[in-house]
Amino acid sequence: MQMLARLFCFGAAFLTAPLAAQPPAPGPTQPKEAAPPSREPNRSVTRHSGTFGGQRVAYTAIAGETFLRAEDGTPRAAIFSTTYLKEPRDPNRPITFLFNGGPGSGSVWLHMGAFGPKRVAIPSDARDDSGPPYPIEDNPDALLDVTDLVFIDPVGTGFSHALGKTESKEFWGVTKDAESVAQFIRLWLNEHGRWNSPKYLGGESYGTTRTAAVVNQLEGAYNDVALNGLILISTVLDFAAGADTPGNELSPMLNLPSMAVTALFHGKAQAASPEAFAEEARQFALGPYATALLKGQRLGREDRARIRRELARFTGLSETYLEQANLRVEPARFYKELLRDRGLTVGRLDSRYTGRDYDAAGETPDNDPSFYGIDAGYTAAINAHLRGPLGFKSDRSYVTIGNVQPWDWQLPGGRDANAYLNLTPYIGKAMRENSGLRVFVGQGYYDFATPFFAAEYALTRTGVPQERVEYKYYGSGHMMYVRDDDRTALSRDVRAFIRGR
Repeated sequence: MQMLARLFCFGAAFLTAPLAAQPPAPGPTQPKEAAPPSREPNRSVTRHSGTFGGQRVAYTAIAGETFLRAEDGTPRAAIFSTTYLKEPRDPNRPITFLFNGGPGSGSVWLHMGAFGPKRVAIPSDARDDSGPPYPIEDNPDALLDVTDLVFIDPVGTGFSHALGKTESKEFWGVTKDAESVAQFIRLWLNEHGRWNSPKYLGGESYGTTRTAAVVNQLEGAYNDVALNGLILISTVLDFAAGADTPGNELSPMLNLPSMAVTALFHGKAQAASPEAFAEEARQFALGPYATALLKGQRLGREDRARIRRELARFTGLSETYLEQANLRVEPARFYKELLRDRGLTVGRLDSRYTGRDYDAAGETPDNDPSFYGIDAGYTAAINAHLRGPLGFKSDRSYVTIGNVQPWDWQLPGGRDANAYLNLTPYIGKAMRENSGLRVFVGQGYYDFATPFFAAEYALTRTGVPQERVEYKYYGSGHMMYVRDDDRTALSRDVRAFIRGR
């Protein structure tokens, strides 16, 4: 799953080595801005209407900055967000705070792809988004009929940036980032008088990691902000289990169901349906395959041959290749090997996508076709939307994917907590201490960045109340909303989750 030291949500580079990967190339150089006390946050307020979930909604859009300040009042950072408020306003209406992941990704993807009132219409069938102009359309699947929306860009993403003498790296880390987002949420609640509103918090990819860390900041103190629900889309919480490193036997087990449905999609395996094949692969991974992996070199010859045959059936790879890989196929190798006979690679974020490398001889792909197949359309759309109908003016570049290195992955708790990096306990603790907190988990079958079986593994550990965790699955990948049917289904499922409180 290549979970450490790499981008999760829409990585700008196709990375293959867990700890030696190079960070993506920096985006456009941004001016370092002093923040004199007289400077006010840059904001634009506009009014609109649209039809969402079958209801006509009038709404106000607020695109702009909120200053995070030091104790002496000095601005430390400008957090950019886009707020959509239904009119007339209701202080008891649900409010949902959303962000994407990375770390280093702006909220453009959920904003312009899934839940915002406008969306960019890129191809729904895993084809490249090609060149502009890209259609920017009304989004009937937006959630404004059931909740107000706030899309948040953490420091180093979107238009958000450090101010004055503050260094951006002061916000770049699992806990540092969560502290700043939690501070923003408290300030937003103050400004808009929404402390008693039902509250939902959610993200995609590393945004689910951020969700766990932020809920710990919001509910983990006496002056807590209680939440009604967490919305986890393409979930990554247990980084240790998913680390593709020698000796970690959980990673090949957790990746196997994703390999199986991908092989089926591309005609390299046979099964009645993706759902049935995924379940069969789960059971094999939890049973015979887990036993074989844990036995290591004590695995007998006959058992090894039996496991190898089953792996070939699930993965679509040859027994010869699986033997050479010692029954453990890293995802990056799978992307290259599965369709090598056709001269194609498959995507990491969405393995329905295929690409063609410089040659077919390599061990891993040159790049991820499921990222370069969508990125141009989203970049154009967010800039056109914010600088156009929403009226936000800035000389800064909107950072869709930023280079937020070095990222501090350390958690409080010392050696043992950081030897096994896992944020699921934050969610479990919040649920145990808040009987009204529920969790929605949305996963794409064809997602290798945050595989669905890894999400299930993390959230079925001890301490997480299972009766308040809801899973939904979609026939696409990491950004399931790029597929029209899945976007509508995701919207319907999240809408029902919010109404279900």
